[in-house]
Amino acid sequence: MNTPKSYFFRSFLIILMAACFFLGLKEVLPKKIFAAAKGPSKNVLIDSMLIDAFESEPDSVAITPNDTMSDQKIVFEESFGVTFPEESMDSYKGYQYLIPFYERLYQLETSQNGKVRIAYFGDSMTDGDMIVQDVRAAFQNNFGGKGVGFVSITSESAASRGSVLHQFSENWKMQSYLNVKNPIRPFGVNGHVFFANDTNKDIWVKFGAGRARNTASLDNPTLFYGSSANTSGYISYQLEKDTINKSLTANNLLNTIVLKNGNMKALKVNFKNAQSVPIYGFNFDDGKGVHVDNFSQRGNSGIPISKFDPALMQAFQKKLNYNLIVLHYGTNVLNYGTKDYNWYARSMTKTVNRLREGFPGASILIVSTADKASKYKTEMKTDSAVVPLTNAQRNYALKTQSGFVNLYTLMGGDGSMVKWVEQEPAMANKDYTHFNIRGSKKVAGMIYDQIMNGYQEYKRLRRTIKTVKPVAPKDSVIAQPVVPKTEETDEN
Repeated sequence: MNTPKSYFFRSFLIILMAACFFLGLKEVLPKKIFAAAKGPSKNVLIDSMLIDAFESEPDSVAITPNDTMSDQKIVFEESFGVTFPEESMDSYKGYQYLIPFYERLYQLETSQNGKVRIAYFGDSMTDGDMIVQDVRAAFQNNFGGKGVGFVSITSESAASRGSVLHQFSENWKMQSYLNVKNPIRPFGVNGHVFFANDTNKDIWVKFGAGRARNTASLDNPTLFYGSSANTSGYISYQLEKDTINKSLTANNLLNTIVLKNGNMKALKVNFKNAQSVPIYGFNFDDGKGVHVDNFSQRGNSGIPISKFDPALMQAFQKKLNYNLIVLHYGTNVLNYGTKDYNWYARSMTKTVNRLREGFPGASILIVSTADKASKYKTEMKTDSAVVPLTNAQRNYALKTQSGFVNLYTLMGGDGSMVKWVEQEPAMANKDYTHFNIRGSKKVAGMIYDQIMNGYQEYKRLRRTIKTVKPVAPKDSVIAQPVVPKTEETDEN
């Protein structure tokens, strides 16, 4: 018969043998315990175009300028009569390439009239309007403007968003640029296209005013939809005590319906007989000040934007007139077990060039990946891929004549994510990747402050010249960018 003492002895022996076995294997275990194999992690949603770019691009091709040019100076050429001082590669911000945006902002500030619009594209970092809602609030508090901007028909983060209350029926058919390469109809500016094809059940979308001061009403609600041969589709909604029906006249590549001139607190729209009509979303803004649209998509690398149809994007640009486009990506690109991100920089260069084709006149701002921590042996440290990816993002920002925010550096550089997670109160989640609400607000402040630092410098430089050349009209086409000159070479 086994005694309690013998059970204890056997259990202790098993634990001792397991410990010895682990110590024997310790020397052959990888230093980075959770290192990913080459290719995406199965636990992370990755867009199909990112996978294609990673697998198809040759490793031998390099994007210029490369990291060996970090000590070189970037000399800018005059734009609209203004020239910013030279910059080094290490501290590159590219304010020079934001001048068209800065001039629009200046005209708004000095005349107290007009409108400036920003499209903010991002991944899970901006899911639920995180970061973007605080950037929007900062601009609107300082330059005026009310409204949450453009909102898609459906959203995976609708329940967690406070800047607008958003509900929708479950029978919408949706195609996303994240995983569909050849959509039935072109993707909208939000990277999606929706169809109300269910004839058996009601198809609807519902919005409510947000909680913040500048989003406390639904201003000038406007529906955006595409072309179709269907002539019988219409929308139905309640306006005070009246039921309003409006036809979905889908004759043009892009069409709009203004549901009300003024503001509302809530809106529910039913779609009737609207089969095959591509529906994109609703816009809410008061027509003045600054408006910031959040186009977030979990799992996005930014590369799918290259699938935008230029003609449709130009139609959106005529309606919305974006002055600045922000690309905030990187979270989903760090899971490839590589330190060579030239393949990603090449793909994103194509993406930026496609944006310039679709949104003539808009400035481009690249926001780098944030710091991310991974476990090496028993310690959480900055992932070894963060700095190489940040450098690649800086390089393609320079190559495409775009502004650049080095979020990794702004956070504090090496080891900063660990500090953000472990400090009290914490500013990031225990995944050592994503910010919490407090951290998102701080990141938004950092991004906004850098943009404003460039704007203040622009105003100072503007005062030193006699005449400011007019900003290119919104319908003009900007020539394809060239790589800026450096002190050591005339061409990169």
